[in-house]
Amino acid sequence: MTAGRAPLPFVTVVAAAFSLPVVILPVASGSVTAPAVCSSSIAPPPQVAELPWPQRRNPPEQVNKLTTGAGVTVAVIDSGVDDDHPQLRGRVAPGADFLDTGDGRTDCVGHGTAVAGLIAARPLPGVGFAGLAPDARILPVRVSEQQVVEGRESGRTVTAPGFAEAIRWAVDHDADVLNLSVVIYQDHPAVRSAVAHALSNDVVVVAAAGNLHTDGARPDPIPYPASYTGVIGVGAIGPDGARGSFSQVGPYVDVVAPGAEVLSAAPGGGHRSQSGTSYAVPFVAATAALVRAYQPTLSAPEVAARILATTDPTPATGRDSGYGSGAVNPYRAVTETPHTAPAAPTPSTEAPAPTTPTAAAVGATPAAAARHRAIWLAAATVGAAVLILLVAASLPRRTRHPRHPA
Repeated sequence: MTAGRAPLPFVTVVAAAFSLPVVILPVASGSVTAPAVCSSSIAPPPQVAELPWPQRRNPPEQVNKLTTGAGVTVAVIDSGVDDDHPQLRGRVAPGADFLDTGDGRTDCVGHGTAVAGLIAARPLPGVGFAGLAPDARILPVRVSEQQVVEGRESGRTVTAPGFAEAIRWAVDHDADVLNLSVVIYQDHPAVRSAVAHALSNDVVVVAAAGNLHTDGARPDPIPYPASYTGVIGVGAIGPDGARGSFSQVGPYVDVVAPGAEVLSAAPGGGHRSQSGTSYAVPFVAATAALVRAYQPTLSAPEVAARILATTDPTPATGRDSGYGSGAVNPYRAVTETPHTAPAAPTPSTEAPAPTTPTAAAVGATPAAAARHRAIWLAAATVGAAVLILLVAASLPRRTRHPRHPA
């Protein structure tokens, strides 16, 4: 949630899949002339019965006893969402398509469907995977169908102004949370203004911190909207609790979430395993939906502060460590208040020495996690209240707008 720095002379959107593709936003876009039609169909993968590691780490059923995200709308601004997936039927509202005519419920590449599944996929018998907030309402906003094959980008995307228009559309159509699993590598004034519009309307904005360039030929640019003040920037961790090798490091990383080898819904039914900071974002967006449903009087800044203050410990902390305040914990975000929750670590320009991930960070038993939190709480009590006030003060406070029930 840091202020932006000088822009670079190009704009890129990260739409991370297993191969960590990068989606380019052109300077201009073609006209919208026809309904969305996929040029080639995606063969549906099989359903997976095994419980994925992110769901073992933070079991949805544990927090869903308290809240399922009902009544909260999460806008997925992405490649569209397949509303016919068995776990997403009835969860996806008519949205918007900024590439073609349509309502956003077409997904030719599968990225948006995976993101939506991590948020709101409903449990099904014999299926190990489920979303964190299964009763949240998904509002699909289609802005890209670009893919990367052997390092080359292909497919269409919107421009940066088109991306900004999509953000505004989602806000003006009652989104309570924005899931931006995309990154533009330019501080574009239209996008900055659209994000400000969202924050001023009491919307929680969650964005990807971006993926590292793997070719070594280019420096890693500053990601937006994650770098804007008030936006929760999300990095990725793997099954061992360590930062994903692809996840960017910088002051724009506020929190981390599962993003390596993440299983989610795929168009046509079934599931795929994918990696990227794109897939870490929906765990945080879903957590925001759970908190908003459970505590509807909380403002967006208060929801964000609560998420950052209730993280689990990670091998390192601090904004420059790549872990931000720690790993998101949906159950703690819902159940703990800022007065009792461990504080997000004070941002530091010097990352602490890495340590071995604790049991609580990689999915310990409740008793072990409780013992670990007790020790951590004892060390954090003095700074907790002060830091919560600082985090809350850094985010604009606005009155909630009315929400439409799912």
